[in-house]
Amino acid sequence: MNSYYAPTGGLPSQTELLTQRAVFTEAYAVIPRACFSDIVTSCLPGWRKTRLWMIARPMSGFAETFSQYVMEVQPGGGADTPDCEPDAQHVLFVTDGVLTLTIDGRGFDMDAGGYAYIPPGARWSLLAEGRAPARFHWYRKIWHAAPGLTPPEAFVTSDRDIAPVPMPDTQGRWATTRFVDPDDLRHDMHVNIVTFQPGGVIPFEETHVMEHGLYVLEGKAVYKLNRDWVEVEAGDFMWLRAYCPQACYAAGPGPFRYLLYKDVNRHARLRSPWPGSAA
Repeated sequence: MNSYYAPTGGLPSQTELLTQRAVFTEAYAVIPRACFSDIVTSCLPGWRKTRLWMIARPMSGFAETFSQYVMEVQPGGGADTPDCEPDAQHVLFVTDGVLTLTIDGRGFDMDAGGYAYIPPGARWSLLAEGRAPARFHWYRKIWHAAPGLTPPEAFVTSDRDIAPVPMPDTQGRWATTRFVDPDDLRHDMHVNIVTFQPGGVIPFEETHVMEHGLYVLEGKAVYKLNRDWVEVEAGDFMWLRAYCPQACYAAGPGPFRYLLYKDVNRHARLRSPWPGSAA
């Protein structure tokens, strides 16, 4: 049975040390779970009985393609018009509680481990229907059209229903739960779950153009970020810009799992997307 860490807010005691593991560099950021306090939450227009932690947003010169929210919706809360950006596509991943997601008139019941893809232009709504808050991650990205491709269809599935795919020659210690077929070029982002069993490693420093958001769902590990080895645990968030070297060693005692965002399947932009700015 998988577990998924979800922040509950609050404030640290006045007796606790100020020093934590938070860091922001030219290549990466780490937001430890202790930073998910009440004083850094926000609200959104159109959402009822809801607060969120905004942990990633497009920033010029850093990660530029996506936003990621950690949402907390109280019982009876939700939204009839969650997002006013018509070109945005969405991924939702539920970590706690139950909710009903409606996409173009079709309803889906979701609980912990539930995963939903919502294409641009879809009409959707969300309602928290349990006795406890519904908590989930919400990814937003503008879908970039390409010749011969139309936006993907909406779908809802669960972590429970998809078998992780082991990486070659790792004896199953490193595996990826892929919610989207990697060969489906309609998708220009992937949100997967990566799982390392104790002793599993990324055995080289990955260095590539894809940017990443990594939210640790379970366990602990040491992660190589640019020049630094950083200890991370369930509830921590790592934000990696393009070309940030990365590697991982999972020491245990249990599995180390994280949600992984990356941008894929499109040409590199040769002109700035911002009107009036230099190419």
